[in-house]
Amino acid sequence: MTKPLLFTPFTIGDIVLPNRIVVSPMCQYSARDGNATDWHRQHLGCLAVANAGLLMIEATAVEPEGRISLGDLGLYGDENEAALHHVLRACRDFGNTPIGIQLAHAGRKASAQVPWKGGGPLKPEEGAWPTPAPSAVPFVEGWPAPVALDRGGLERIRHAFAAAARRAERLGIDVVEMHAAHGYLLHQFLSPLANQRSDAYGGSRTNRQRFPLEVAQDLRRAWPRALGARISGSDWMAGGVEIEDAIAFAGELKALGFDYVCVSSGGIVPNAPIKIGPGYQVPLAAQVRAAVGIATRAVGLIVEAKQAERIVESGAADLVALARSFIDDPRWVWHAAETLGAKVTYPPQYRRAEPKLWPGAALAHELD
Repeated sequence: MTKPLLFTPFTIGDIVLPNRIVVSPMCQYSARDGNATDWHRQHLGCLAVANAGLLMIEATAVEPEGRISLGDLGLYGDENEAALHHVLRACRDFGNTPIGIQLAHAGRKASAQVPWKGGGPLKPEEGAWPTPAPSAVPFVEGWPAPVALDRGGLERIRHAFAAAARRAERLGIDVVEMHAAHGYLLHQFLSPLANQRSDAYGGSRTNRQRFPLEVAQDLRRAWPRALGARISGSDWMAGGVEIEDAIAFAGELKALGFDYVCVSSGGIVPNAPIKIGPGYQVPLAAQVRAAVGIATRAVGLIVEAKQAERIVESGAADLVALARSFIDDPRWVWHAAETLGAKVTYPPQYRRAEPKLWPGAALAHELD
């Protein structure tokens, strides 16, 4: 039987992933002052033994003002670095999955409540802070207007991304991913819906790409290992980012030495008419991959093993990323291997659950 493509190795930069399944970065909103907590230890520790090809740490702010909420993870200070080291040590004690981190700045979507408290803007008495953005355009009516970044602010944020990457290197992280999607700061520069500048950083596509590409160049200089970006394939709104913009941006990233892109969409404005369905963003990834020739990761309602295999087998993407599926089933990779006829190595403590060693496995499979 031919080995499923989903379970074949894939190389990004200097890292050989054991398979093409990625645990997508998932915000946990459970940090304290940007510091990882015991929640992160159990969350990432559990997923570190899930046999994915790559485990991505959640969107991690490069400066305090770049946090979405007061519960966001950060990598801008020594305490952040020490706390994350504690978590990573536990992950490596139990598993050998390559680990990446997504570096981010929320821009005008920062200073917000955690989702389970409504996700709206923080009030001054709750610790709200001024938010930076390309232009003084609020995310939505009722949110505070952000502060348009001047040259000094742009330089500060560029340096913050590079400094966070250097901290990631000290932590022994394998992959860095620049977050330029979901309506956060770098996406805000790319989208005409948020960027209304009239200087060299606004207007034309070339100008709107300028600051994100400056950040990308600084990251490439600071980070010697596998480097990627999450980009937006569509804003799902007239006048916003379209697939042609994503293709152009991905091409520039490839020219700078980026090793892959993950193609997502939406988030620049609320209530965009997104056509959500199984694998709804896969066509965007496929178009970027075909046009640019860069390693591409698909994400978005990828749920079933056979669905994931079809995506990589068809050439729509090289990698697939799952988030909610791993929350629902941290052993998703094991079950996908069973479904597709692949083999994975279980931790010795869990080896008794391997189908060949568990007499009930065959019956359970028949009952699924």
